[in-house]
This record gives sequence, structure tokens and C-alpha cells, in this order.
Amino acid sequence: MSLVIFDLDNTLIGGDSDYLWSQFLTEEGIVGPEHQRENQRFYDEYVAGTLNIGEFLAFQLAPLAQHEMQALLSWRERFLDEKIAPIMLPSAEKLIEKHRHNGETLLIITATNSFVTAPIAERLGIPHLIATEPEINNGQYTGKVAGTPSFREGKVERLNHWLKETGNNLNDSWFYSDSHNDLPLLELVTHPAAVDPDEVLKKHAEDHHWPVISLR
Repeated sequence: MSLVIFDLDNTLIGGDSDYLWSQFLTEEGIVGPEHQRENQRFYDEYVAGTLNIGEFLAFQLAPLAQHEMQALLSWRERFLDEKIAPIMLPSAEKLIEKHRHNGETLLIITATNSFVTAPIAERLGIPHLIATEPEINNGQYTGKVAGTPSFREGKVERLNHWLKETGNNLNDSWFYSDSHNDLPLLELVTHPAAVDPDEVLKKHAEDHHWPVISLR
């Protein structure tokens, strides 16, 4: 059975859930305005390919550690309705359904943490998710990362571990992504596809005769 892997942010949804979560927290007054300024800085570094993932995750996971789980879950429900629902892409859902109809195994792999992305994967009907895992101790987030962040080469490491655990493989595999940060994984699959790609990925895809598609 073929494995079909999707990036999430700016691929299956028309925005970045990590960025939007910080924006939501700022708009709600849960964090101060300086949080959004840092959020923008980190996003710009991600686009430029210069992001320090450890520094970013310390910033991004801090609010999870500063509030009780019940409040976090309540805010997340509103976030999904207010920020994520408007950027769901009908074309992405059709693409997912095409692969599901073919009987293929569907997986999202994302650098964004699982607190934010697990309910989005559920809404998209994709059963398997590899995301950066926030550490939990006694039912409370600690602000630290559990294991390897699924970013750049970390996506390859986490995927290889998942393949061993589940018995899947990359024979006749697909990966859809928008970002040059995903080139380490795009180079490994049978069918890499650039989705509304950034300029670096677009050029790489064209040079290597990969399909370039839009879901917008």
C-alpha cells in the first residue's frame, strides 16, 4: 500500500497554524504584543531558511506551560473555528479524498506541535500525524520538546522511526509540500510534489521536473 505524506502549513491549509496560534493568543491578550513581534521574526527566519528550531520551540511552547490544560483546550477550540476553518482548502480536501479512494495510507508530517495540529489532522480526516511533540508532565505542558522536532532533517528521522514502528515503507510514496525546508524529505520519496511553493522550492522542482501544483 502506497504512503502519501502531506506537509500541513501552507500546503493543506492556506496559512501557517503555528503563526496563527501565536496571533490568536496575542489578539486575546493571553500573551503581550511583544509575542507577536517575535512570532513574525521567527516566521521570517523560517521562510529564509535560517530558523533556529530550538530557539523557536522554546518561544512557541512557553504559553502551553504557563496555563492550565482546561484553558488551553478551550482556547484551541475557538482558534480552530476562528483561524483554521476559514483557511481550509476545498482543493486540498479533494486531493486527500483522491488518495483515500485509492486505498493509500495518509500521513501528515509537520514541524508545528501536535497540540495545534492534531485537531486539524482530525478535521481533514487524516489518521496518521507526525508533529513536534510538546513534553507533558503530570497532565501539564512543560514548555520543552519530547524527542526530535519534526523539522528539516528531523522530519526524515521521525518518519524513519514511524516506518519501522508501523511496517510502512517509501516504495511508490508521495510527499506534498510548499517549503524548501522540506527538501531533505522530498528527495527521499518516489513522487515529490511542490504545492504553492516558495521560490527556492519552485526552482528546485522545475530543475528536477517535479510537478508544481496549486491548492489555492
